[in-house]
Amino acid sequence: MIEKMDGKKLISLLNDLLYIRLVEERIAELYPEQEIRCPVHLSIGQEAIAVGVCKNLKKDDLVFSNHRCHAHYLAKEGSLKKFFAEMYGKSTGCSKGKGGSMHIIDLTVNFMGSVPVVAATIPIAVGAAFTLSKKESKNISVVFMGDAAIEEGVFHESINFAKLKNLPVLFVCENNLYSVYTPIHLRQPKRKIVDVVKAQGLECYSVDGNDVSAVHDVSKKAIDRIRKGKGPAFIEACTYRWREHCGVNYDDHLGYRCKDEILKWKSKDPIKRLKENMMSKHMITQREIKEIEEKIKKDIDEAVKFAKSSPFPDKSDLHKHIYD
Repeated sequence: MIEKMDGKKLISLLNDLLYIRLVEERIAELYPEQEIRCPVHLSIGQEAIAVGVCKNLKKDDLVFSNHRCHAHYLAKEGSLKKFFAEMYGKSTGCSKGKGGSMHIIDLTVNFMGSVPVVAATIPIAVGAAFTLSKKESKNISVVFMGDAAIEEGVFHESINFAKLKNLPVLFVCENNLYSVYTPIHLRQPKRKIVDVVKAQGLECYSVDGNDVSAVHDVSKKAIDRIRKGKGPAFIEACTYRWREHCGVNYDDHLGYRCKDEILKWKSKDPIKRLKENMMSKHMITQREIKEIEEKIKKDIDEAVKFAKSSPFPDKSDLHKHIYD
């Protein structure tokens, strides 16, 4: 699908992939310092889904996420400085230093929130879509989830209501084949997730989640359809996380994933694939890629410096921004 895109769009996609990858690799470098005290769930290897989907969104579109939310927030053009400040629990963070990695919210870019409870944001995203529908808005609601969320009852209740009310909501399943250490074949019957959802009446799409141009094209089709008032849609994007479920290390030694499987998926690295495709078609040079990376690293350096120098929340803020 790369042949259908112009060079500027592909460079923009590559920039966003590199941006998320380099940010999370920096988190992995900094984490052992013990200054980032919250648990982190990295999306290294899965970046193409967030980038491909969010590239088709408008600023006023709403995004909801889960525990593995960094990529979604950054792809929605959230502030890098506020992001790192939140990692460090500082008052300048997007959640005022009270949420950390798994509780990111930033209404300035309509990133409506992320929570670690599996499937918890799905009904909230549907409720937001219901509001958009009542207001006859042209904006849509998008919710990212993992494959384990499909096993929760609230997912099925939510898609049923979304279909019943013809709501402007896009469900994006990042199927990385595992729920923590348990592979999907030990949790679900031998069937495609997309077929389960299709049976409940939604417009469904299946895509290679490590091909950013394919994700971009499929999500554009789904989003355009939703904006035209044709109801909810569902995307299953197959991908793979490289590092441990929670944390910054590799966990190959644990044995729940075989070495051949890991190497197979790493060979499908979404960044490597896009780089090689673009270079083979003379759309970008190695030097230009290096310049993009250096610019991103400089921005990360500034954001980390900002985060480390920012103050912690004051005790007087403890009971602010909560429901009574």
